[in-house]
Amino acid sequence: MQLEDHLGDIIRKARAMTNVSSNATASAAGISESELAALEASGQGPKKLNFQALGKILGLDPQKLETITNGWLPAKIDLSVWREIRVITTRDADGMAVNCYLVWDEVQRDAALFDTGLDAQPVLDLVAAEGLVLRHIFITHSHYDHVDALPKIREAFPKARVHSGSKSAPVDQRNKSAEIIHLGGLRITYRETPGHAEDGVTYLVGNWQEDAPHVAIVGDTILAGSICNGNGQWELAKQKIREQILTLPAETLLCPGHGPVTTVAEEKKHNPFF
Repeated sequence: MQLEDHLGDIIRKARAMTNVSSNATASAAGISESELAALEASGQGPKKLNFQALGKILGLDPQKLETITNGWLPAKIDLSVWREIRVITTRDADGMAVNCYLVWDEVQRDAALFDTGLDAQPVLDLVAAEGLVLRHIFITHSHYDHVDALPKIREAFPKARVHSGSKSAPVDQRNKSAEIIHLGGLRITYRETPGHAEDGVTYLVGNWQEDAPHVAIVGDTILAGSICNGNGQWELAKQKIREQILTLPAETLLCPGHGPVTTVAEEKKHNPFF
């Protein structure tokens, strides 16, 4: 799976974050404004960029930015280490892909779904194929692509408990402070990570068999090699990532709403926003 954001996406987001003009950005990079526009639109542009000056003006790490340009991807991760976790990717009519994640206890066969994606059927098919009972639905944030299939999934599993960070959610669905959810032998907690979305939440799943590392379902808080749109709250978004995600153990598996899975170690080493 390719990165969700190409070089142009990263530059465009960094410009929005820092309020740097296209003229100043192009000048720092050593290219024309038209070349910058093409780069931001497609990820394709001049082979040679002044990464040092570009990183300085946009608040990005120049070496990490160049690494992204050279085709960096997070190392392929063998999800069988965690045994009972699956990535389900659905797409809209325009081809936009979004990930949701199904986790279960292999003894009791109780399952939890993290976000719903755009199509309920792949989720329902997997639950049926594995002989699971869906007990919990955890919502990382309420943007449509992450909750679009929620009504159909709730129709199939009306007793599944919904968990959300939204202040407008029914009271019985709102995350409770310091709450620990037990899914068989697994333990699920949460951390508030607003920025991209006001109700942004990261869920931590631990106590895996054979001491597999924790799994953090991060929604759109952080992406492999990038971050999602800050929607006017860029500094808050970065602060929450630094405080709530990058402080997790290096081997923690990060499961974003778009693009490939990654780890804390990979993002600390390669994400140009940090």
